[in-house]
Amino acid sequence: MLNYNPFSLEGKTILVTGASSGIGQATAIECSKMGAKLVITGRNAERLQETFNHLEGEGHRQIIAELTNSDDVKRLVSESPELNGLVLCAGKAMTLPFPFGTRDKYDEIFNVNLFAPIELLRMLTKKKTFAKNSSVVFVSSIGGVSSIVIGNSIYGASKASVNATMKYCAKELAGKKIRVNSVNPGMVETPLIHRGTISSEQLAADAERYPLKRYGHPLDIAHGIIYLLSDASSWVTGHSLVIDGGVTI
Repeated sequence: MLNYNPFSLEGKTILVTGASSGIGQATAIECSKMGAKLVITGRNAERLQETFNHLEGEGHRQIIAELTNSDDVKRLVSESPELNGLVLCAGKAMTLPFPFGTRDKYDEIFNVNLFAPIELLRMLTKKKTFAKNSSVVFVSSIGGVSSIVIGNSIYGASKASVNATMKYCAKELAGKKIRVNSVNPGMVETPLIHRGTISSEQLAADAERYPLKRYGHPLDIAHGIIYLLSDASSWVTGHSLVIDGGVTI
């Protein structure tokens, strides 16, 4: 059976947030290659269009939305078709020593990394947007969960909260035949890691700590997400899938 593929997404409709760059962009494109119809969303129209242009197949949609804006989220929910999968990929990083981590800094990161994705998931669930045997994937991080780095307390706390929320959602939504999991990447070569205070030389030195001697690529994470979206993981829920090049060992 040469055409047998348990990781196929044929017949599935997947909503991917943060699809205009990085892991979200790679995930959307790879899902389309696996046969899915995509609904992609992001706040930058030009970059989202670039992702859209690379999607394979037909029937895809793009919806411009800022997930911290309640009106945009309501519109995204109202325009979303029945879904078989949701990838919550939009995120924001911040490197800041703990003494400078004021409440407004926590609010800034938690609004993007935690409150926005769980509100979108809550509203989609309440609207009964998900078909039976659907899959939700949070993009979390090893930061704050199994890798504690100086200056990462705010970001790490937000991602630890994502993983905790994921487990509660997996427990509560199982009765609705909705699986909920997360992927926990190590450092991945995306624009996100080059917007902070860490130099390219420091990043290169840090990559040497990884047993595989490199940071991840967006495709490395996208393929793990596809596993969790596919029927190959139909008995997996409440799980944090670590994809980190072995750094946590």
